[in-house]
Amino acid sequence: MSRIRIDAVLIQAVIAGALSFAHLHDLAAAAGQDGWKAWAYPVSVDLLLVAAWRRMRTTADNRAAWAWFVIALAASLGANVATAGLLDLNDVPAWLRILVAGWPALAFLGGTLLVHSPTAAPIETHSVTAAPLPAPSEPEPAPDVTVERAPELPPAPALEEAAAPVPAPVSAQAAAVPPALLDHARKLADTHHATTGSRIDSATLRARLGVPAPLADAITAQLA
Repeated sequence: MSRIRIDAVLIQAVIAGALSFAHLHDLAAAAGQDGWKAWAYPVSVDLLLVAAWRRMRTTADNRAAWAWFVIALAASLGANVATAGLLDLNDVPAWLRILVAGWPALAFLGGTLLVHSPTAAPIETHSVTAAPLPAPSEPEPAPDVTVERAPELPPAPALEEAAAPVPAPVSAQAAAVPPALLDHARKLADTHHATTGSRIDSATLRARLGVPAPLADAITAQLA
């Protein structure tokens, strides 16, 4: 069981509550509410304060709770000020007697509205399930269509095939090219192609190898 921690705030609250309770009792007794009725008025004011305070803590944005809290606080503060010598308790005005007599009904209305006012219902989250997709409908059969073939046109006269290029005749010395010389010529042709981007011609190959023109032509033909 938790113990009540006594501190300065609690003591101050007890003193303030006792003084306010006594002032409300004195004002009610001066307004004609004698006996137990005078003691019921402080209880009614304090209960309305507590109900409004609890309602304000439950719902932050509640104007009704704030309004009833201000009404109960005004009743308590008004009794404290009235009994401080500003009001002749032996000659209470009529409007104050009417206000004190009507307070029980007003306090009961405020307490009922505060306790039984509907609160905002918590928002329930529902899982959303995707609706099943409709089954694909079968394609409708296409209507029978009769296709008539167009009459065949006579074939156009065929163009004469281009004459295939006739390979240049290889001289008899082509067969007599040594393999070593042909490999060396192929290296020179690759280097020339990598440097200039074009194939080596017979004259350049003849100048590089130092061979006669027929032999250079035969080597060029084999490199092609």
